[in-house]
Amino acid sequence: MKTASKRFAGIAMACAFVLGMAYVPAQAEDAKPAPAASAAPQYTLKDLNEQLVMATLWVQTSVEYRALCQQVYNWVKVLVDKDLAEVKTDKKRIIIVDGDETTIQANTYEAFVIDKDQEYPTGWYEWVASATGEPIPGAVEGLSYAASKGVETYYVTNRKIDKEYQGTLDNLKKFGFPNVDPEHVIYRQVGQPDDKLQRQLDLEKKYHLVVYVGDDFNDFPLGTHKKSLDERSKAFVDSKDKWGSRYLMLPNPMYGSWEKTLNNNQVGMSADEQNKIRRQYLRKWK
Repeated sequence: MKTASKRFAGIAMACAFVLGMAYVPAQAEDAKPAPAASAAPQYTLKDLNEQLVMATLWVQTSVEYRALCQQVYNWVKVLVDKDLAEVKTDKKRIIIVDGDETTIQANTYEAFVIDKDQEYPTGWYEWVASATGEPIPGAVEGLSYAASKGVETYYVTNRKIDKEYQGTLDNLKKFGFPNVDPEHVIYRQVGQPDDKLQRQLDLEKKYHLVVYVGDDFNDFPLGTHKKSLDERSKAFVDSKDKWGSRYLMLPNPMYGSWEKTLNNNQVGMSADEQNKIRRQYLRKWK
């Protein structure tokens, strides 16, 4: 019995060993390397362009936008009459205006950029050549009234003379803007910076200025080209008595020097960098 028991125990141990060698836990057999943590999705230009949606819709659809523009150009007529009645001068009377978003609406180009992983100037020169920009509400009426009183309009634009010359003239002429000719449409020359100050001052020295009209702080001769937020704020405070009399501002929430100022006027920043900087400037309730 003792011998049989020992033999049985030996057989049992052998069977257990064989079974143990053959058994592979299902978990170990099916185990696979854990997938690597996926990287955060890249913030693209398409994502950044989505931020244009509400501002562009406001400009394209709201009566509030139209009312503000009409208000400015109604006031142009008032200032023309006031200047003629109160100021005696032998100089030619002029109005200095900007181009895009002051006389011609470029919001259809902004809408074109939305949903695309692209940025200016992609498609811009083709858009200019199409001469399809609609006039700013009230602009043709206000500037034509000035022309009827002998006050000429000068268009000081940062559109480039070598790439946007004919399309700009065609667009302004299409809707009947006054004084549309090479003398009165003053482009940005080849190699010239996008600072309008010298062009503005040259006109002021030669003629009698009635009023400036623009949609950007740099459309006015305040010396704020590529200045900081604080410097721009100071320039506004220092000039506040001129707003409504010498300077008339149109609304443009889509783009402008205000946006570039947030980036410290740096170029070449990624979409992600621009998005983060914009959000840093938001003032939240809590």
